[in-house]
Amino acid sequence: MADVNRGNRPLSPHLQVYRLPIPAVTSILTRITGHALSAGILLLVWWLVAAVSSPGAFATADWVLRSWLGFLIMTGSTWALWFHALSGVRHLFYDNGLGLEIDEAKRGSWAIIIGSVALTVLSLIIFFIG
Repeated sequence: MADVNRGNRPLSPHLQVYRLPIPAVTSILTRITGHALSAGILLLVWWLVAAVSSPGAFATADWVLRSWLGFLIMTGSTWALWFHALSGVRHLFYDNGLGLEIDEAKRGSWAIIIGSVALTVLSLIIFFIG
C-alpha cells in the first residue's frame, strides 16, 4: 500500500464535517418531540388531578404550572405539539407520493419549522389576550 499523507482528515464523515440535510433534522425532531410531549402531558395531568383532589394540592400544582419553569415546559410542549402535528400532516402527503423530491422535502421541512414557531407564538398570543 502506498504511503500517502492523508493529513488529519477523518476517515468517514463525522458530525463535525458532515451536515445533516434539513429533512433529516426535522425527521429526528419529529421523533424527539413525540417523546418530549410526555413532559407537558404529565404536568398537565398532575394539574388536573390536583384540581379534583384538594385545594392544597391544586395550589401547589398551580404554582408550579404558573412558575417560569412551568411556563417554559408548557411553551416547549406547545411548540412540540405544533411541530409534531405539522410533521404528521407532511407524512400524509408523503403517503400519497407528494413532496418526496429533494427540493420539495427541503421546502416542507422549512415550512414545518417556521409554521410550528408561528403557531406557537399565535397560541401564546391567544392565551395571554383571550
